[in-house]
Amino acid sequence: MAASILIADDDAVQRRLVENMVQKCGYEALVVDSGDAAVALLTAPDGQAIDAVVLDLVMPGLDGLGVLAKIREAGLSVPVIVQTAHGGIDNVVSAMRAGAQDFVVKPASFERLQVSLRNSLNTSALKGELQRIRHSREGRLTFADIITRSETMAAVLRTAQKAASSTIPVLIEGESGVGKELFARAIHGSGERKSKPFVAVNCGAIPDNLVESILFGHEGRLHRRHRTPHGQIRRSHRRHAVSRRGRRIAAGRPSETAARTAGRHG
Repeated sequence: MAASILIADDDAVQRRLVENMVQKCGYEALVVDSGDAAVALLTAPDGQAIDAVVLDLVMPGLDGLGVLAKIREAGLSVPVIVQTAHGGIDNVVSAMRAGAQDFVVKPASFERLQVSLRNSLNTSALKGELQRIRHSREGRLTFADIITRSETMAAVLRTAQKAASSTIPVLIEGESGVGKELFARAIHGSGERKSKPFVAVNCGAIPDNLVESILFGHEGRLHRRHRTPHGQIRRSHRRHAVSRRGRRIAAGRPSETAARTAGRHG
C-alpha cells in the first residue's frame, strides 16, 4: 500500500502543485490548508496513518514552527519536510532545530521533492525498526510499535489490545514468521503484566522426552544443556510467556500456560 503524505499549505496553487508531485511519486496525498488542520489530522485517535508531512513554514494562524512544536509535544515521530519561499539560513536552522527532517525552497522541483520524500520515509522506517528492536530487548514493546495498513491486522490488533487489558491466558497461533512473538511481547508490555518479566521458552529445541522435566522439574540428572532441576514454571513463577514450535502463548498463570504447551507438544 502506498505511503500517505500530508501536505499543509495555505496557498491553493502550491498545494495543488505539491499534491500532483506527491501522486506522481506514487504516494497517496492528503491536503489541508492550515497548521491547525494538519495537527488535528496527525493527532486524531482513529485517523489515517500519516507517513510523512510536507509543511509550509509560513502560514496564518499556526505556522510551520508551531506545527513542529505540536508534533513534538504529541510524541509523534512522523518525518517532516518544511518548504517556504523564504530560504534564509535562519529559517533552515529554526526548522531543523524544531524537528524538521529536510528543507526545500518553493517552488521545489519534482526531483528534489522525490529524493527528499524517499530519504525521509527510508530513515523513518529504519528508526522505527531500531526502536522496535530496542523496546523488545528492554521488555517495553507495545502496540504502538506494531505498524500495519491491513484491515485484517487492525482487527487482530484490537483483539490483542482487549487481551492485554485482562489477565486471562492467551494463545496466539500462526505460521512461522507472521509475528506471534511480536504480538506476545506487545500484549505483555501493554497491560498489568508489563511490571513482570517476560520469559520465552522454545519448546521446539527441547527433546520430546524432556519437555515435562524442563517445564515442571525433575528428579535425578539431565544433560547440562537442559539442567533446570526446579523446572521453568517454578523458576519463572509469575512470568508470562511460553512458546511451542511456531506457537506463542503469552500471559496467564504459568502452570496453566505451560500445561497447555506440554499437552500440545509432539
